[in-house]
Amino acid sequence: MLDTLRWLGVALAALAATLAVAKIGEVAARALGQPGVVGEIVLGLLTGPFLLWVGGTGASAAVLGEGRLDALTTLSHAGLVLFLVGVGHELKAGAATPRARPLVWTAVGALVLPAAAGLLMAAWVGGQGPELRGSAPSLAFGLVMLVALTVTAVPVLARILVERNRMHTAAARLSLGSAALIDLVAWALLAVAIASASSSGSVLSVLGRLAVLTAVVLLTVLVGRLLRLAPARAWARRHRPIAIVLIGLAALGLAVLARAFGLNEILLALAVGLALPADGPDGAWTPVAETVARGGRLLVPVFFFVTGIGVFAPGVGAMPWAAAGVAVLLAIVGKMGGALIGARLGGRTTREGLELGILLNTRGLTELVVLQAAFAARIITPALYLALVVMTMVTTAMTGPLHSWLTTRAPVEVRAA
Repeated sequence: MLDTLRWLGVALAALAATLAVAKIGEVAARALGQPGVVGEIVLGLLTGPFLLWVGGTGASAAVLGEGRLDALTTLSHAGLVLFLVGVGHELKAGAATPRARPLVWTAVGALVLPAAAGLLMAAWVGGQGPELRGSAPSLAFGLVMLVALTVTAVPVLARILVERNRMHTAAARLSLGSAALIDLVAWALLAVAIASASSSGSVLSVLGRLAVLTAVVLLTVLVGRLLRLAPARAWARRHRPIAIVLIGLAALGLAVLARAFGLNEILLALAVGLALPADGPDGAWTPVAETVARGGRLLVPVFFFVTGIGVFAPGVGAMPWAAAGVAVLLAIVGKMGGALIGARLGGRTTREGLELGILLNTRGLTELVVLQAAFAARIITPALYLALVVMTMVTTAMTGPLHSWLTTRAPVEVRAA
């Protein structure tokens, strides 16, 4: 009994320390004019390796021994699953934006050019040797690199716009709508990549996994239609706390089933969010999704802590600066150039296109989730993971200062999207 209490005490202390460090990172980032999540990510990823480096084997045994790391890992995945319910719901809400000409063209531009940059990145990495490239199947690797340079962090983007009082502008609506459409495509491609990587090259295995994913999509559509019915909406309004608990438990239960059947729990968590109707802040289901996501968001810093230990603690060798530089360059050119070209084709001015490019270049937590899924599926190596994390931090940190500079120097006209 005493050993159990000691184990629990150390585990809770590690959890409390992780959350405290995340809060410090958030405050520091905001003081520097950055989104709070940037500080959370940086300090979260570095805290674990730093503690192990300073404390040596004693700290390793105290923090990670006796299954405590496994407990923190489980907790981090639970938080991530709950958070992604909100991400999926936000994607659905953004994708429901009217398909106006600027929206379609901006989404196409910010998807096609970054996708091409991702394939170019995959080709470059392929010539750098196995330490960086790894041994993942070419299809899976190419798709992951395509997705990595394509996604936009919708939650972080929305937070930046709210903090800068820009949610009422046409650029805000276009960027959020475009990001939602792009990420829906990106998540689908990531599902194909993970399915092909985990099938050992078997065509039947790939088809089987794709069939399961297709069934998940159909079930998501069916459940979404049922939840939009008047009785379901009325029940959710009357029993909101129960609905929140049930949706959270459904997401966690599906995550457990996903692992049991060799699927990725991230995709099923997104499916739960996509199934919930996007009925606005005064609706029955949107507050449920937002509350579930907030609960998960509280535990997301644990995900950074565990990821940092898993990637950095074993030792990656020399920092792959060349890979990080190439990734940053291709990411910026692809996303900002693609958004600018798309916006111009959609009838927007060059300055509006620049603002859209700056906003859509935000990758944040969404990118880290993609990278973690690819890393767990052994599609990317630790060295490449590190290079892409650097790319994520640089492109996300750029958004706030560049956006402030652009809108202060020459405010963009507010007009309908």
